Amino acid sequence: MNSKQVVLITGSSTGFGRLFTETLARKGHTVFATMRDPGGRNATNASEIRALAEKDSLPIHVLDLDVTDDTSVERSVNAAIAQAGRIDVAINNAGYYLTGLEEGVTTEQARRLMDANFLGPVRVNRAVLPHMRRQRSGVLMHISSVAGRVVLPSVGFYCASKFALEALAEAYSYELAAQGIESVIVEPGAYQTAVFGNMVTAADQARTDTYGAVKEIPAKINAALSSTTADAQEVADAVLRIIETPAGEKQLRYVVSPRSNGVDQINAVSKQVQTNLLEAFGLAADTKFLNRKAVGSV
Repeated sequence: MNSKQVVLITGSSTGFGRLFTETLARKGHTVFATMRDPGGRNATNASEIRALAEKDSLPIHVLDLDVTDDTSVERSVNAAIAQAGRIDVAINNAGYYLTGLEEGVTTEQARRLMDANFLGPVRVNRAVLPHMRRQRSGVLMHISSVAGRVVLPSVGFYCASKFALEALAEAYSYELAAQGIESVIVEPGAYQTAVFGNMVTAADQARTDTYGAVKEIPAKINAALSSTTADAQEVADAVLRIIETPAGEKQLRYVVSPRSNGVDQINAVSKQVQTNLLEAFGLAADTKFLNRKAVGSV
């Protein structure tokens, strides 16, 4: 893989995605910063990114991509390939936070959340993988969360979307290793980003109101999470280090958190369980899993 890579990032309008875009581009990587509707709802964000790229001569290209739309994803990936000739890294970052007591979340809200947070990466990976497999190289990066390993009340549906993403990303890591493609998972802790300003709240307030004092839990958790002063640039710097780690040397999971939360321990146990499982099924050699670092922090 070239030292300077072509990176496609979803959800680049704000938050982690915006930081990833600038951080990687300043190190010389070509970045396709994708977002929904850069000519409309995200026109200001897209304009700011383009202005920054022009001002500092950064290799950033803005593309329209809606992770909930198959056609949009295919069109954006094809545009990046047509312009750059390849995609070395796909960063599945787009998604949002849903809060509220679980009974108060409607089935439509749950469907929309999973469509963005889980099926979005499915669409992106299906679009980029044929190109990566022809290259015999590439990285699928999944921006999960510590909430993809631990659970809090009133965050259950968001956790479920990240748990699902982690399972998918790990399965990819087994299936694609022999083709020179790595699947990695980044698990950020609580950082100050736009995610809390864009959260969706459980819609069925009538059911929520029947829970008595328990209905106050979402507000308590959201207050604690949104009060963090940790700098989200730490996550962008970690993503840069992961991308620049030589092929074959990347870990499966990376915890990036301002405080210890036990996820490293969970990952270590999971690594041993998965190793035993793959050996029991006679799949260790096929997946190349035993030769790969599987857990760690950056």
